[in-house]
Amino acid sequence: MPPRPRTRANRYARRRRSRVAAKSHDLTPLQWAALKEAWGGCAYCRADGVALQRDCMLAISRGGRYTLGNVVPCCRSCNASKCNTEVTTWMRRKKLDERLFLVRQAQIIAELTDAFEEAQPTE
Repeated sequence: MPPRPRTRANRYARRRRSRVAAKSHDLTPLQWAALKEAWGGCAYCRADGVALQRDCMLAISRGGRYTLGNVVPCCRSCNASKCNTEVTTWMRRKKLDERLFLVRQAQIIAELTDAFEEAQPTE
């Protein structure tokens, strides 16, 4: 069997897998479902009825993790466009309502954090 070609995409995918594996991620499937329901579509452009992807507001390549406070649901177009750019810089460039997003994100995270803390059994 011939070796796989070392394309740029393969090298990038290998580096990304190692970065993801090096961090501890604590976003549960239940939390992800709650995030998608709370946002009701793409967190950035508000598109609904499209497949949603997990987007780290602080990209994994910049030290982010898959956590309740760092992940938002986003459409493929916004996720690809944002890449690893800082979220507010990207939103300004795309002329999206940065303030509305940040306020809504803070409200949703506060509500979900409270809901998931209440669901945790106390010792």
